[in-house]
Amino acid sequence: MQLPCLIFRRIPLLRTTCVQHRGLLTLAIETSCDDTSVAILEKHKNNSATLHFHENITSDNRQYGGIYPIVAHESHQQNLAALVQKALRSLPAQVPQRASYRSSLLVKEDNGLEVLRKKPDFVTATRGPGMRSNLITGLDTSKGLSVAWQVPFLGVNHMQAHALTPRMVFALNLSTAINADESTRTYPSFPFLSLLVSGGNSMLVNSTSIHEHVILAQTSDMAVGDAIDKSARLILPKAFREAAPGVSYGPALEHYAFPEMGNIENSNDYYKYSPPGLYSKKTHPSDSSTSEIDPTQSVTWSIPLPMSKGTSGDLEHLAKTYSFSGIGSKIKAILAKHPSMEDAERRILAREMMRVTFEHLGTRVLMALKGSSKDVKTLVISGGVASNQYLKHIVRCMMDANGHKDIELISPPIKFCTDNAAMIAWTGIEMWEAGYRTGLDAMALKKWDIDPASKDGGILGAGSWEKVCQCMK
Repeated sequence: MQLPCLIFRRIPLLRTTCVQHRGLLTLAIETSCDDTSVAILEKHKNNSATLHFHENITSDNRQYGGIYPIVAHESHQQNLAALVQKALRSLPAQVPQRASYRSSLLVKEDNGLEVLRKKPDFVTATRGPGMRSNLITGLDTSKGLSVAWQVPFLGVNHMQAHALTPRMVFALNLSTAINADESTRTYPSFPFLSLLVSGGNSMLVNSTSIHEHVILAQTSDMAVGDAIDKSARLILPKAFREAAPGVSYGPALEHYAFPEMGNIENSNDYYKYSPPGLYSKKTHPSDSSTSEIDPTQSVTWSIPLPMSKGTSGDLEHLAKTYSFSGIGSKIKAILAKHPSMEDAERRILAREMMRVTFEHLGTRVLMALKGSSKDVKTLVISGGVASNQYLKHIVRCMMDANGHKDIELISPPIKFCTDNAAMIAWTGIEMWEAGYRTGLDAMALKKWDIDPASKDGGILGAGSWEKVCQCMK
């Protein structure tokens, strides 16, 4: 006899399907900003994963010098359907003996022949945060596929996906492991710290579960990626700006500042970076910073750390706050005073700008580690800015210098740092396994906090969540 279902909070409950431990296949769509991305991800019974398809198309905003909302929106409309059509041809082939109407799709190939393929178990899309009109394009397309295929839909949080990306990377790598079995746990395990840094968001969070990410520090003005891009537009020579593939100039700035980095085996020797002195709770987190300017170079400027000594406000408040707007203003003032700055000095300026920015991020990490649980053994750095190698080098050095050599620092490969549908697919799978579904009445959310203590209730505070019961047998 089957025992009654245990019904969890959050209504409405549309079905009483049991959550089973089996393989899962999802098609995911990401359209939160200027990248149109589609992925097909499959998680296997041994907790490994296979990425069957993953492709991005970035809107061309170069003539505007930044993301132009209408251009980005039109790019989604022009490219999304074709990307989905292309992705379907990468769905796993269906075994004829197991084929059924409910579990299969007939997909037309390039040669016109129809091939029987596995139908996704559900469709996933980014619901927020992001540009609302762009989100709507992906969200509505996903709902349409969900209805057409008669499978559930999941709308997930973009920043939550960045935090969970290293877990996806672990699962993808696990697929090649010889001894992987169902007892293999996804890594990193909770809790861990997440430094989420991108062009739209900057926050340090304590990730305690799939859907609970407590904010420890966040920006009070602009995102770190936005600050870097704006500074890069000022620092980079015209030729470097024009050679950049898009309007995210952060990678170009890193290459400009460290032109030989790709040919160097030991980054520690190449960077020649010395972390600030020891930090204690009694000192301001920015007091001990030191400039990395080569004393043999004659420069007449300096860049102070944001919210440095003398800034009004109590230490506890400052420890929870990032501020990046002043960095760009300082760069602008320096270049206005030195309009004919030589290339060598511009490269120094680029390095100093990044050092100051990344040390500012690192100080809050140190404060969080001082007060964190001993269970925290990992720091995740994720988001578009996480592709910067100098950032990870600085944070690693700062942690080592302050007695945190035991804290592992992990970051996704560059292709998974920037916006991508693969991380959306993985987050959908993790939420599915936790028993969550999204109703078809779900709306795109321009703002969507990930902290359960926030005014909107965090990830689960958004409307239209449906909790599937867990059946006990």
